[in-house]
Amino acid sequence: MIEVRRDVCVAAGLCVLTAPGVFDQDDDGVVLVRGNPAEHAEAVAVAVDECPSGALRLAPGGT
Repeated sequence: MIEVRRDVCVAAGLCVLTAPGVFDQDDDGVVLVRGNPAEHAEAVAVAVDECPSGALRLAPGGT
């Protein structure tokens, strides 16, 4: 499962570029989860690692 802290997001958009099937941005650029993270587990893991603000986290138990 993916945990998203929208209040920490800096709207860099790296998550959307890395895993567009899962992440999107609202009108302010803040991260949204739109897709199923389990279907894109590898890309989600990369997005979590590359998130500059630490707004994304893999919860215990995977995606």
